[in-house]
Amino acid sequence: MTQEEFEKETGVSRETSEAFERWRQLLVQWSEHTNLVGRSTLEDFWQRHAMDSFQLFDILPEGPLNIADLGAGAGFPGLALALGMKEKGIEGRVVMIDSVGKKVEFLNKAIEATQAPAEARAIRVETLNPAENFNIVTARAFAPLNKLLEYAAPLLKTGAKGLFLKGRSYQEELTKARKHWTFETKVIPSLTSDGVILCIDEVKRVR
Repeated sequence: MTQEEFEKETGVSRETSEAFERWRQLLVQWSEHTNLVGRSTLEDFWQRHAMDSFQLFDILPEGPLNIADLGAGAGFPGLALALGMKEKGIEGRVVMIDSVGKKVEFLNKAIEATQAPAEARAIRVETLNPAENFNIVTARAFAPLNKLLEYAAPLLKTGAKGLFLKGRSYQEELTKARKHWTFETKVIPSLTSDGVILCIDEVKRVR
């Protein structure tokens, strides 16, 4: 997928796709000295990273968005969603969490370069305060679902919905997670891979 194909597929403006391009260029530069994504995936940025993240827009609720992106890494999907919010005039923000200071330094550079409505914090995800009232919690390639729910449960219990990008082994992850948690889930096939998006809410730990 090219930048032009991404524009056509998503319907975003040239201004927004140029913001994605500035992000891509930063990612290429930083990848020379910092492990942010698999280097082999950089050549497929538009499909593998940009489109893979942006597809979540099809299932976001209407209205203001207060999104927590756990284990944000290079900003997928959080920064992509923030750029989409800016494009569509949606109120709110994306808070991207990563415990690795170097990754947060990259995220701050990317936020500055794209002027996205986002912030990055160098903290552990379990220290995130549920009182911030996030309505969406996202994660991609962060942790197995069982562990991910452990991190996300305090946020989901306040009414947030989890939107988690998972690979082809998602069924195995669901089976393991259900040994420790009860939850409602909707499985949506990914538009960009053989993975899925897991839409999860009503999470409770099995006693």
